[in-house]
Amino acid sequence: MPIIKSAIERVKTNEKAQRRNAAQLSTYRTAVKKFEKARIAGADDTKDLYINAISAIDRAKSKGLIKANKASRDKSRLTKKLAN
Repeated sequence: MPIIKSAIERVKTNEKAQRRNAAQLSTYRTAVKKFEKARIAGADDTKDLYINAISAIDRAKSKGLIKANKASRDKSRLTKKLAN
């Protein structure tokens, strides 16, 4: 544990950011999984879940949780799955 006050504050800030990032990443992954499960099950609301998943991907990208290429790749794969 750090002794210097600014280092103690950085530890607190980093832990807070880590919790926030983990929650947002979890939300993104959950949205994608919900869409994929609904598509496999043949549910009626796949279009809405697709839109939510794309939105979650864009949000994760804008927060810096995933890189732009990964966001594009994930969106492309989901779009391909929606069409099939």
